[in-house]
Amino acid sequence: MSTPTDALQRLRRVHEDAVLSALRAAGGLSRAQLTERTGLSRTTMFAIVSGLLERGVVIETEGSAAEPRGRGRPAALVSLNPDAGLLLGLDLGRSRVRLAVANAAHQVVATASADLPEDIGPEEEAETAVRLVRESAAGRGLNLDALESIGLGLVGVVDEHLPHVTVTSGLPAADGTPPAVPSRYLPLARRLGEEFGVRLAVDNNARLAALAETTWGVARSVRDMVYVRWSVGVGGGFIAGGRLMRGAHGAGGELGHVSIDPEGPPCHCGSHGCLEGRIGGRRLLEECAARGVPLPALDALVTAVQDRVPAVCEVVASAAADLGRVLAGTVTQLDPALVVIGGELAGLGSLVLDPIREAIARQALPRSSRDIAVVPADLGVNASAMGAIALLLHEEPSIPAHLRPDVP
Repeated sequence: MSTPTDALQRLRRVHEDAVLSALRAAGGLSRAQLTERTGLSRTTMFAIVSGLLERGVVIETEGSAAEPRGRGRPAALVSLNPDAGLLLGLDLGRSRVRLAVANAAHQVVATASADLPEDIGPEEEAETAVRLVRESAAGRGLNLDALESIGLGLVGVVDEHLPHVTVTSGLPAADGTPPAVPSRYLPLARRLGEEFGVRLAVDNNARLAALAETTWGVARSVRDMVYVRWSVGVGGGFIAGGRLMRGAHGAGGELGHVSIDPEGPPCHCGSHGCLEGRIGGRRLLEECAARGVPLPALDALVTAVQDRVPAVCEVVASAAADLGRVLAGTVTQLDPALVVIGGELAGLGSLVLDPIREAIARQALPRSSRDIAVVPADLGVNASAMGAIALLLHEEPSIPAHLRPDVP
């Protein structure tokens, strides 16, 4: 039976979560600002912050002149303790796994990557990811005992049980909740659980890149954005009203599987004539080879464009126009403030961006397209791994498990 003490502990936990969520979202805040953002009384706020300071979850520093306290000294700022916990983001791409590690103060303290052979199996893939984490932590002196949570970005549709799945020694969770991880990735989820024993948050890696761009990148100042990740595959992510749109079945943002030719070749998704089959990295390499310019990989294609190889430039410009036609419909429907192009091909500048802009201007509803900018992403190849951390910052429980009070 619950006791009055139990109820008070749970209420305190709710208050602590509110304070820490505000700090995660905004960084350092004065106690007055925390009181305003959380709605807690000054007395309650004092008690909560004092307790968090005692446990080392937060630290207090002298404020800047931007937060004056009347005519006296600047108000002290409360912020998350950078040493209180680590957040880890993994992006499991088609040919590479990427890692980003952040501390509780939102600082990315490590990034790394490892190649994945084309014929790699799920178990070897899992071992590669675990080894990358261990080697990166050792090389940078990071204590993985402070690891709080792992965010994982996956290729393809991640089902509607998002964003969290509890991973310990195996799946499904002890309460019988079905895993939110496609079966292809269950060995990875199990292995991460066995190795680190922390909670795992899962989402599509293109959507996570969109979340990263709104958290740290080019879309920080907007609340409505369309993101495209143009790489070996084609994915996307939509931000509406400041929130990531996942859709009812976990398929939100799957721009690569918009059919642009119903009579076209079959796609692995089960449809025909999908955009990814027309402009994905593998298809571009095939087109270049057919024009007498064989290239071994997407990086070589990017280099060929930078070297102004005519046939390769023509292939990429034509593909960008196809992407622009799909985005024109998306822009008409969603009315974003910004269209962000990410992935390896985003760095090719006007050759890619101009055909997209022209298609949107020509085909989208004129009034809606007038003020919509099309820009390259800021965060580069680590965007999805950083987005996995952003997912943890926005949606995971705020207090590291080892610092939480025991609450029944």
